Amino acid sequence: MPEIRPETRRADARRNYARILAVAEEEVAAHGADASLEQIARTAQVGSATVRRHFPTRRALLEAVAGKRIEALCVRARDLADRPDSRAALLEWLSDVIAYCVTARGLAPALAYDSTGADDPAYENSCSAPLEEAAAPLLRRAVEDGAVAPEFTVADLITLAVGLTLATEHHLDPAAAADRLFRLTVAGLSPRS
Repeated sequence: MPEIRPETRRADARRNYARILAVAEEEVAAHGADASLEQIARTAQVGSATVRRHFPTRRALLEAVAGKRIEALCVRARDLADRPDSRAALLEWLSDVIAYCVTARGLAPALAYDSTGADDPAYENSCSAPLEEAAAPLLRRAVEDGAVAPEFTVADLITLAVGLTLATEHHLDPAAAADRLFRLTVAGLSPRS
């Protein structure tokens, strides 16, 4: 059954959708990707079935919550596309992705590629797909300039950002820990000359 877009629903369904999404944004910010769907329903003053009707899976809810942040990262990629140093532009964008993931709890799991859908040609992560499209010119230019190895994909970079974010989310200062690991990864394990 095709998904009904929020703007084509009845007025009460649109209000419920907006209320659920607003509550979900707060719950995900407070509790991360494991925010309770039942608590979201209670706070939004709707039934659990209403939450599941609008967001049939936890991933669908996380993707909706992450929508504004994803768009901001896409705009950022486009803004960086004309920078003279293609490697610096790509790394600045990837650093922004990591920073967003650290500050927007629940964004990293929404960006993660779900292996259960990977074999399905119709599978698309609605959070990662726009980022892949927006960042492709950044990566392509860095590869053409010889600043990045050609075997890397934007999906690899998103996976790196997700991994660093999830690995550091319980540190005392997750942002500093994720940024440090990112810088170490970029520099590589070789000692400086």
